[in-house]
Amino acid sequence: MRRPAIALAVILAVAACRRPAASRRASASVAAEPSYELRMGKSVFQHYCQTCHGESGAGDGFNAFNLDPKPRDLSDPAFQKSKRDADLEDAVRRGGNGVGLSPLMPPWGHTLSDQQVAEVVLYLRGLRR
Repeated sequence: MRRPAIALAVILAVAACRRPAASRRASASVAAEPSYELRMGKSVFQHYCQTCHGESGAGDGFNAFNLDPKPRDLSDPAFQKSKRDADLEDAVRRGGNGVGLSPLMPPWGHTLSDQQVAEVVLYLRGLRR
């Protein structure tokens, strides 16, 4: 008679220590929630950059086929590794021509605030393949 009671007590103790699956999923989604700055960077990227650089930054946007040279693949690990945040910010602010690259990339320095430029760079860093 005593063994079933002990077994039941052990089962209840183990069950009490475990989080329900829904709770585990909720805490995982909170941890995976992107920061406000990252969400804002994505929004700016989608509005100003995605048309040429593409949704994933691979240089395959809607307008890319019209451009020569083609837009840079911003998700390329070698490119990401070779550029500092300051280099990317400078390119966004001054445009391609301002940093010795394609004149087809417009300068956004008069359109975007310093905060928006920093948020776009933060988003770009997350585009790595």
